[in-house]
Amino acid sequence: MQQDMITTALTLPGYRVVRNLGMVRGITVRSRSIVGNFIGGLQTLFGGNITIYTELCEQAREETYRLMCRHADSMGANAIISVRYDATELMAGLTEVLCYGTAVIVERE
Repeated sequence: MQQDMITTALTLPGYRVVRNLGMVRGITVRSRSIVGNFIGGLQTLFGGNITIYTELCEQAREETYRLMCRHADSMGANAIISVRYDATELMAGLTEVLCYGTAVIVERE
């Protein structure tokens, strides 16, 4: 699926939705490693961006985004609208990341 056919908006400018295929999602559950926690702890001593956790979050978001796109492709969608992310801490150090949206078939107006 082309990246310009995926949006957080309710519509795609220049296109009209001809069929709603339903919700699609990608989900992953991530934990921090002992090494990651140690390095993150050291970084907190100096303040600023805790890069080890930023990278972990980016990886989780990228993975769930790809899974959502794969789900939409399997349904025959050519676009995804209303994309959102959500994260829930399941327990200390264990986080669920979800990316979801509405798979649709669109055509040019």
